[in-house]
Parts: sequence; structure tokens; C-alpha cells
Amino acid sequence: MDDLAYMRMALAEARAAAEKGEVPVGCVISLEDRVVACAGNETISACDPSAHAEIVALRAAAKTIGNYRLSGATVYVTVEPCAMCAGAMIQARIARLVYGCDDPKGGAVQSCFEIFSHPALNHRVEVLGGVLANECARAMQAFFALRR
Repeated sequence: MDDLAYMRMALAEARAAAEKGEVPVGCVISLEDRVVACAGNETISACDPSAHAEIVALRAAAKTIGNYRLSGATVYVTVEPCAMCAGAMIQARIARLVYGCDDPKGGAVQSCFEIFSHPALNHRVEVLGGVLANECARAMQAFFALRR
């Protein structure tokens, strides 16, 4: 599969999260051309502020492969990760991040912070942003429009 196919899977996870009343963020993690984890936000249902889609997926991927280091893995997420999620990706040694739309209010890859490019870090994450950005942004906008 290619980046677009994985991002479409992440969008499906985001839509499923929205149907449960969660903020529509979806995440898919691939390793060696296979999906090792999929998740949507679970912060409300789990009553857990750390249950962002990325964190839930990172935990599941680590259990799936039996290692907390996810070297070589790619994370696909519909919205630019926050500082917590970006930090977790560094700790997991994620090789690549592909995300949909920017998060101007809390994105930690390029919008508000640039965590991955800090010179003191000993791990680098390759980043590709803007994949299906309009579709990802529309999912977020539609969700919040219903709540205003």
C-alpha cells in the first residue's frame, strides 16, 4: 500500500472516533508493509488525557511486535501530532511520520513547535505533511461545527 491508502485507513479511524463522540483523529502504524496498529482518539471514552490516537496506536503496535522500539515503522495520522505524541514517537524510534492537516493550535511538528528538529535529540523522524489534508481538515471542521 502507499501513503494515500494508509491515510485513508487513518481517516476511517477518525470517522469512527467521531461517531463515538471523540475528536476525529485517526492513526495507523505500518511496519514492513503491514499494518501493526490502528486507533482513533479515546480520551473521552477512556477518561484518559493521554489516549490520543497516536498514543493508543503506539501502545498497540508495541504489543503486536513485542518491542517498545518501533524502529522502521511509519505513523499515519490525520492531524499534526501534539507535543506528547511527537515525544512518544521519538521514544518509540518511529522512522517516519505522515500526517494530514496542520494543527495551528497545538501541532508540534511545524505549526506551534518543531520537536523533531531539536538539535539535542539523538533520533530523527522523517516527516511528510499535507497528505489528504483537505479531507482530514474537513473531518475536524465538521465535528466541531456540530458542537458550536
